[in-house]
Amino acid sequence: MNPSTRFTPGRAATYALLVLAALFFLVPIYLLLATALKSPDAISLTTTWHWPAALNWASFEEAWAKIGGNMGNSLFLAVVATVLAALMGSINGYALAKWKFRGANTLFALMLFGMFIPYQAVLIPLFQFIKSLGLYGSIWGLILAHVVYGLPITTLIFRNFYADVPDALVEAATIDGAGFWAIYRKVIFPISIPGFVVVVIWEFTQVWNEFLFAATLTNTSSQPVTYALSQLAGGQAVSWNLPMAGAILAALPTLLVYILLGRYFVRGLLAGSVKG
Repeated sequence: MNPSTRFTPGRAATYALLVLAALFFLVPIYLLLATALKSPDAISLTTTWHWPAALNWASFEEAWAKIGGNMGNSLFLAVVATVLAALMGSINGYALAKWKFRGANTLFALMLFGMFIPYQAVLIPLFQFIKSLGLYGSIWGLILAHVVYGLPITTLIFRNFYADVPDALVEAATIDGAGFWAIYRKVIFPISIPGFVVVVIWEFTQVWNEFLFAATLTNTSSQPVTYALSQLAGGQAVSWNLPMAGAILAALPTLLVYILLGRYFVRGLLAGSVKG
């Protein structure tokens, strides 16, 4: 028998702990789904852990009727902001990793500093800036805010990724007469898929789940789904099946992104981290 597949007490204990950990993290999902499928009169503290005797799918229909438009806003916001932040971060990372210039390290450090500035610290000046551009209340103002806030992390990921690309590739293209943009388009961009996978997953999730900018920079017609979810739970008497159903619907896009791209995430995240 192959030693790597041999059953041992230690291996059994490891799998048991992994199963327990998985169950621990799945408990909120069970409560979310069980509550969403209950009728309002069946929800109480005494029946919190009970699976509903009759499934109430109307909760999802009602939730979708209230947040469906906001889901469309969030999808447009997340896709556009993610694409722009990923492309700009890729170009920044390429320039900082392969085109050394005076002050490059200082510029990179200042960009990374933006990762540590909390949203609350810039909310008022950001509001005034977005308003001065005439973008307050529109989805484009929110896109601008997320692209700017996403650039530090996307630049960091791509700079680390491109640092592992052999300089000989860039030098050979330069000798052949290619310039900055030609090298990026024909040499760098085609090998950047792992980096883009990491950035897309990270940025899409961050933009989709963000609430503070959504609540302060938009109006009713452009509000994303995170703000709409807060309104489902508003009021004095909350029908908990409704916000739970809405939360499940709002989580599906990010879940789909992880299902489709998750296996490439760790591979892309580690790309450029190991030399030799």
